[in-house]
Amino acid sequence: MAALSAVHAAKKVLRKEIKARLAAMTEEEKHRQSELLTQRLISNPKYQASKQVSLYLSFSNEVATEGILRHIFQSGKRVFIPRYVGDKMDMLRLLSQEDYDSLPLTKWHIKQPLDDDNTREDALLTAYFFPPLGGLDLIIMPGLGFTPEGHRIGRGKGYYDSYLKKCAVLPSGRPYTIALAFSEQMCDHIPVSEHDMTVDEVLFVEK
Repeated sequence: MAALSAVHAAKKVLRKEIKARLAAMTEEEKHRQSELLTQRLISNPKYQASKQVSLYLSFSNEVATEGILRHIFQSGKRVFIPRYVGDKMDMLRLLSQEDYDSLPLTKWHIKQPLDDDNTREDALLTAYFFPPLGGLDLIIMPGLGFTPEGHRIGRGKGYYDSYLKKCAVLPSGRPYTIALAFSEQMCDHIPVSEHDMTVDEVLFVEK
């Protein structure tokens, strides 16, 4: 218990440090790094081979994903986006750019399907009840901080850790994970507990 409390305390300090670094970034620098990382992801073999992709919809202090979303639609991949309701995150199908444009904004200024929207395909349910369609084969992950080795610190809700554990028991198994990070989000060390899931690959801009 004491060790877990120490990890939580260390994470709190680190989150504050990373948020300060992000706050110091100019919009021009965020745009520059986002463009570089978009191109790096598009040329990544795991992305190129993927057919069903989960993509986070970015807000101001994250690597922008609008260009990635456009490329996913242009390349004919199926895309699923997060919907956060309480302490639960689902991945729901997004059909087109027009579908994206019509999504409402949450209080965090992130687009997501309405809480009572039950018409969209759910990636987990599809993987469980319709195995021939398969589950997600790639999750493009957000986060607050990362190490080059794949350790990750989120914003404290544990949404992606919980979701990856659910994926791990599906017939299709856990999807490959790629994180996108500004250089300001990279850390030499991140305190982790047994509940924290490691990212398979972190794409970032070298300082």
